[in-house]
Amino acid sequence: MRAPISVIVPTLNAEHHLGACLTALMPALEAGLIRELIVTDGGSTDGTIALAKAWGAEVVQGPASRGGQLARGCAAAQGKWLLVLHADTVLAPGWVGPVIAHLSSERAGWFRLAFARGGLAGRIVAGWANLRSRFGLPYGDQGLLLPTALYNAVGGYPDQPLMEDVALASALRGRLVRIDALAVTSPSRYQGQGWVRRGLRNLWTLMRYLAGVSPQRLAESYRR
Repeated sequence: MRAPISVIVPTLNAEHHLGACLTALMPALEAGLIRELIVTDGGSTDGTIALAKAWGAEVVQGPASRGGQLARGCAAAQGKWLLVLHADTVLAPGWVGPVIAHLSSERAGWFRLAFARGGLAGRIVAGWANLRSRFGLPYGDQGLLLPTALYNAVGGYPDQPLMEDVALASALRGRLVRIDALAVTSPSRYQGQGWVRRGLRNLWTLMRYLAGVSPQRLAESYRR
């Protein structure tokens, strides 16, 4: 029997983080769960692609758009399940057992978020993210595990530069559950911009998206 999970990791100049993300997958590889690793790159100019190939990944390349990259990666996957991880997210030790348990379901699963560093501010932001996820809106940095058939049935990731994770989560509404394991992500963007400022900015972006502002317009504002 073939291993069930295709791992999809979108990258853009992610050399600094990618190794830790992939190292955390080794227990699942040893358990016979991972069929393939697909790194879907948006034009990296550092050592990301060389590192991915050294790990044995299939590298899919195209324009830098998170939604488009994820759509291309998922389209190339052959596993019955898709595990989507950001390059700066590391699944914490002990995650394999809860994932095996989830494979007996037919729903999509998200991981509880934690930050690698950040103290009280990081715990507050992670707590808000986990609460938001309970209401059906997990973000991409929490990881997502779902049956390929379900992914295809809801239309997959839209090719958009921002909020592609919210778009897919909305399509999966009612079929999202928590996986009892941690996804530990980098706090660098929060630390660089300030925890409160970054958190409020993310919330404002979400509210504008849900109000109907286009992802392209949001992406322009986000970059500024």
